[in-house]
Amino acid sequence: MAVDINKLFQTMIRSGISDIHFKAGTPPMVRMHGRLMSSGFNKMAPEHIEELANLLMSEEQRKAFQRESELDMSYHVPDLSRFRVNIYRQKGSVALSLRVVPLQAKTFEELNLPTDTMKKICTNTRGMILVAGITGAGKTTTLNSMVDYINKNYAYNMITIEDPIEYYHANEKSSIAQREVGNDTPSFASAVKHLLRQDPDVVVLGEMRDAESIQAGITAAETGHLVLGTIHTMDAAQTMGRLLESYHPAEQAGAKARIANVLKGIVAQRLLESADGRDRFPATEILVVTSLIRKLLMEDKFPEVNKAIEQGQYYGMHSFDQDIIRLFNERKITKEEALDASTNPDDLLVKMNTLRLGDM
Repeated sequence: MAVDINKLFQTMIRSGISDIHFKAGTPPMVRMHGRLMSSGFNKMAPEHIEELANLLMSEEQRKAFQRESELDMSYHVPDLSRFRVNIYRQKGSVALSLRVVPLQAKTFEELNLPTDTMKKICTNTRGMILVAGITGAGKTTTLNSMVDYINKNYAYNMITIEDPIEYYHANEKSSIAQREVGNDTPSFASAVKHLLRQDPDVVVLGEMRDAESIQAGITAAETGHLVLGTIHTMDAAQTMGRLLESYHPAEQAGAKARIANVLKGIVAQRLLESADGRDRFPATEILVVTSLIRKLLMEDKFPEVNKAIEQGQYYGMHSFDQDIIRLFNERKITKEEALDASTNPDDLLVKMNTLRLGDM
């Protein structure tokens, strides 16, 4: 089977497909507007998927895949898009997943994010700002919209460490160096070790996926840099807990103060299906670290963080449920989608009914 890679990717872009998954013995599965469905194509043989994977990989990447049986990489089609690729093995055969990454980062307005609050968050000159969410929640897209905004509005030296690089950023007001693990640096740990000698103003950690990367980000923020990163957590309170859990229990007392001093904000998000089923909208939870939030963190009162967020509109904060109600009132999502995405569906239903009675 001769595979035309570019034709495959053109089809993904034209059809609005965000992800496509290849496994031997089944038709390819695709994700459109958040929904996973069959592509309707024929079942694919193991050798066909392996051929496709080899076409995507360079010689060095093939060797790495042979060693590890896992590979994260990106693939660029000029004038079309970039693609995030994960190649792995399952049931003894090669499998792969592809995700579309646009060539250009989008603005906060284009992403339907709370523009004024996002811009205000990006005015921080030091500390740590995290974008949180589950897989597929759009964390990388939001992070790169922040990088793009800072790049266009401030004169900083920005250094990113990514695995792999997904969005390419050209210098605007800022100077940006993008380092890809495997190609530009042997490891995340090596890149972080030498980072502070590269005179950064802003450090971007593509994904803080383990204790080492979390602690490296906190250390970089402590030295007076602005650190941006993504983290795989459900909401702001869980994110604060994850930061603390990255330290050994014997170190956590001191770690609380370190985290409280450097953490500036958390943008957590979930992608919700639009009412017409043709798009998705982000529901966000915004935490800005105030003296109250800092106190709750120091006292391990994470459950009380949600209440503080709901009452923190003055600082630009809002909870997931507050944002979900907004999307529902603007008729962007259905009631069913709102309740399904809610942190507390029963409470949300009461609030929705109360608002409705207030309009009568």
